[in-house]
Amino acid sequence: MNNADRRIQFWALYLTRFAEGFGFVTLLTLLPTYINTLNPEATTILGITVSAGVIIGMYTTGFTLAQTVAVIPLAWAGDRFDKRTILLLVLGVGAGVYALFPLVDSSASFIGIRALQGVVVTGTGLMSLSLVGQVADVGTRADKIGKANAASFAASIVGSLSAGAIYDEVGFGPIFTIITVMMILAWVVLWWFLDDDPTRVKGFPFSDLAVNRKLLTITSFRFQYAFAVTMVRTWVPIYAGTAVAGGGLAVGATAVAVTVTAEKATNMVGQLFTGRLSDRVGRSLFVFAGGGAYGVIAICIPFSRAIGDVLGASATVPLLGTLPPAYLPLVAFSGLLGVADSFREPASMALFADEGTDEGGVASSFGIRELVWRPGSVAGPLIAGWLMIEVSMGSVFYVGGAFAVTGVLAFGGILVYDYGTRALTAW
Repeated sequence: MNNADRRIQFWALYLTRFAEGFGFVTLLTLLPTYINTLNPEATTILGITVSAGVIIGMYTTGFTLAQTVAVIPLAWAGDRFDKRTILLLVLGVGAGVYALFPLVDSSASFIGIRALQGVVVTGTGLMSLSLVGQVADVGTRADKIGKANAASFAASIVGSLSAGAIYDEVGFGPIFTIITVMMILAWVVLWWFLDDDPTRVKGFPFSDLAVNRKLLTITSFRFQYAFAVTMVRTWVPIYAGTAVAGGGLAVGATAVAVTVTAEKATNMVGQLFTGRLSDRVGRSLFVFAGGGAYGVIAICIPFSRAIGDVLGASATVPLLGTLPPAYLPLVAFSGLLGVADSFREPASMALFADEGTDEGGVASSFGIRELVWRPGSVAGPLIAGWLMIEVSMGSVFYVGGAFAVTGVLAFGGILVYDYGTRALTAW
């Protein structure tokens, strides 16, 4: 494969990442709007009372449960068959799923369609990242993965800002028409430009990769970090957009979009450079530093109100309206979360790509990466929803940040045990 062909294939995969990121962040941005619109209340199912907080948690947990179920069969199919074909199939399903969202009229229907979205996001992410890692040369994987992630974050910026603005003007319908068209466009470009995947892996690569020493070390961190990111990333826009009585700031959909965009923008810009740096310096230092910083910043988020009051940060801004004092500090913290995660993410992904390629199962390696994330992404929103209703909004960020800190301490401890003084530069 010559460099020109390789470059075109990367751009086709980057477009796919853009479409995936656009759809994902649109739902994240509109989550507080759905909470306010659907107004979930406690209900009784088979004699068991389900609180409103748990139903709110299910808005995200339904999505992540479906992702959990989909990981192994999709990853296995990607290694056993043609990843390009699997990716095209998932994108086609995704176009249909996003076309269904305007039909949502209850919490049950929203949770159900979000579950289908979870399968689409998982399949698209697994196959696109596996193909990026497979097409890239060994010494450039973090760089290419970082650029693929930057494409996803660029979509997140455009998606979050446009979703909030379009909803404020015309409601839900046109937003999902745009996403559906984008998924179809990505399908056509991939079908036209992406070569067939020649690799075929027989057997079940999960069994060998599950005992890989490097993957076991990184999963000691990733398992705990999943709780942190799922809780914090999901609850930043919820904190911004929910009613004051519920502990939120009650800003409009466009202002909520800005809080999401701040994190995505700094993460996007960072990954254009940090992936290349981790290719040169090594993976473990970037994972440790980025993960630890994320936890500390998350713990600081509840202090947004106090900081805003001291600084007198209330303001009236065109398109955003009148903003409470806590809003601008919250946006700043969201941006710092993106900076921290831009160091961690491409280094972590490249490590999974390296080990998967070496062991003959790159899709399965990314599948393990997804599986380790699932317990936190399933339980995290339920914990956060309960904390939000029963304790306080701030407690969500304290607990979420603590998960990140304990995760990097476990990761660092294992590295020190294995490598001693050169722990954070070992790989």
